[in-house]
Amino acid sequence: MPQRNDSEHQDGHPLTNIVSIDGLKIRYETSGAGHPLILMHGWGCRLETVRMIAATAAMTNTVYNIDMPGFGESDEPAEIWGVDRYTCFIEAFCRHFGIENPVLMGHSFGGRVAILYSSRNPSRGVVLVDAAGVKPLRPLSYYIKVYSFKSSKRLIRLVLPRAKADRIIENMRNKRGSADYRDSSSMMRAILSKVVNEDLTHVMPLIQAPVLLIWGKKDTATPLRDAKIMEKLIPDTGLVVIESAGHYSFLDNPALFKAVLASFLKSLSP
Repeated sequence: MPQRNDSEHQDGHPLTNIVSIDGLKIRYETSGAGHPLILMHGWGCRLETVRMIAATAAMTNTVYNIDMPGFGESDEPAEIWGVDRYTCFIEAFCRHFGIENPVLMGHSFGGRVAILYSSRNPSRGVVLVDAAGVKPLRPLSYYIKVYSFKSSKRLIRLVLPRAKADRIIENMRNKRGSADYRDSSSMMRAILSKVVNEDLTHVMPLIQAPVLLIWGKKDTATPLRDAKIMEKLIPDTGLVVIESAGHYSFLDNPALFKAVLASFLKSLSP
């Protein structure tokens, strides 16, 4: 059973807990009452980032808001995980708590896991918020940059001692990589490199649950194009576009986001 820590609260506030799943210490919060809902934040975030979402969902559901492995106060994986392994972790989390047929909700990277989980497990509903899962369109300049880096890396390793070569290559990565990459540990960098280009469009038609897509029209990280592809591929889905919002649509227009989410979750209630 999970161990409660000193940051627990009463009177309807989230309960912060620590549990061991697959040998990893995992922090999560529970709130609300009703059918279970698994909430998964995006890359580089933590459960605090999506607490506003949890508070809205808690009006109709028991919410499990999780620090995903490698984020917040949860342990990092000991090996390089892909989306499948993160999905196996959520499956193990559900088994641990006896959760069946949950509602899945994921923002950005968390959406990847929600997509794969719901494609192979029964779920009552799915909410994808500015979610990843469609392989991004890359300009030619991107591939030139990637292959140039790989060529430079090989050359540096050929002509310099290993320690010096590693330092130079790491500096090159820091200058060229995204903010998510620069801010990550070496293990999480390797995981990011693995998951960022995983394309999940082939499993989207397998999702049998009703799906709500909530998207910021100005999202540049996972553009609206991705949402429209998901809308076509997932059998029972609806798309709500928030005009003034970007990748964090729930923070950019919280009032509209809360209204849309609450209406959808209420529709799933028996």
